[in-house]
Amino acid sequence: MKVLKTMIKKSFLGLSTPRLEYEKLLTNQPKPLEILPQKNAMFFLDYPFEKNITQYLKEGDPVKTGQKLSFKNGRYLISSVTGTVASIASHAGNFNHLYTAVSVAINQNENKDTQFSKLSDSPSIDTVKDYLLSVPGKLPESLFTDKAKSFDTIIVCAADSDLLITTNQYILKNNTHAVKNGIDILKEITSINNIIIIAPKFLQEEASATGAKVKCLDLTYPSALPHMIMKDVLNRIVPAQKTCEDMGVCFISAEAVASIGNAFENNQIPVTKLLNVVKKDKSNVLVSARIGTPIDTIFKSVDIKLNEKDRIIIGGPMKGCSVYSDNHPVLSDTDAIIIQDSASVSLVSDNPCTNCGECIRICPVNVPVNMLVRFLEAGLYVEACEQYDLFSCIECGLCSYVCISKIPILQYITLAKHELGRMERNESDAAEEING
Repeated sequence: MKVLKTMIKKSFLGLSTPRLEYEKLLTNQPKPLEILPQKNAMFFLDYPFEKNITQYLKEGDPVKTGQKLSFKNGRYLISSVTGTVASIASHAGNFNHLYTAVSVAINQNENKDTQFSKLSDSPSIDTVKDYLLSVPGKLPESLFTDKAKSFDTIIVCAADSDLLITTNQYILKNNTHAVKNGIDILKEITSINNIIIIAPKFLQEEASATGAKVKCLDLTYPSALPHMIMKDVLNRIVPAQKTCEDMGVCFISAEAVASIGNAFENNQIPVTKLLNVVKKDKSNVLVSARIGTPIDTIFKSVDIKLNEKDRIIIGGPMKGCSVYSDNHPVLSDTDAIIIQDSASVSLVSDNPCTNCGECIRICPVNVPVNMLVRFLEAGLYVEACEQYDLFSCIECGLCSYVCISKIPILQYITLAKHELGRMERNESDAAEEING
């Protein structure tokens, strides 16, 4: 991605690996540009749409800001706006992942819901589970809902996981009190006392003020990814096909922790997301927008004109995903939106691997990428898993970035993991049907 070319450092002789550095929060960072949705807001429930998915909500129903919109199986959304339900429909995301999309036509006369405020005086794990799972920063459901998992450590990430993003740095710097409140509440309701905050070295003072244990990271990508933190900070290696949660460690963003602190202090559910918007000229604007705000509203507010074949990326440049509509909403975990001019888009290719070795040198977990990608290109996913450490990949994207053949290696890897997961689920469902 050309937007990163000024961030890369490489030795003259080419014998050492390239170095990509995380964005560093400006010393005098201006306040975020506040953007409000104008006509409509859209919310995605991570559950496929089906008939009668909700018995309590239908088209034409009025909703309030902060109101809980309940669906089947205890699932819910929190409306960030006041208005009327315009539609409830199916939405397909990456890998045809199906969501239920709720569109709300906005009424500018805002009316705030008070249901949460009646419960906010006494923080509890049930209150968080029932009202706060979709707050800005997005809380990990497993910590509050999965009784089968046993956690002994919580990692609060104030170091942003992708490049060009300063969301969690800004939260720690400017909302230290809220982060501290959130950490105190997490200790109280989960009974987990081993809470560690991960922050860049220049924010060590603010991190220390939260009362949590502090571990500092440098600004070299991908040091802030969970698997790297497990290895470098906790001295624990996550085995292939295992997760950090399987090892009793839960990762939460500083923004999500601050959302918990603000929710119980202010007696209302936070609905405003902080995110970076990287424009075509590579300028970076910190934006504050309601969850559900269509990204075309953000484009207009920061003077971005979208042309044919321009690329919209949700997330950072290394791990983000393209979307194909400017009606896509800001979600609770949207940390960045990047716009690439069509002239700057790097095209992928079907050129064969040249065995240059750049992907192997840069891989932080020593996966034999050059061999792995050959199997993935051929659709030999099981063989790739068994012979070339597919599930050891932490999906940092560095291999794709340095590939001189422009092979979309990361996309091959994520597709392979998705397909293997789908095959496993199908086999499990078939076995249950036979045994049932």
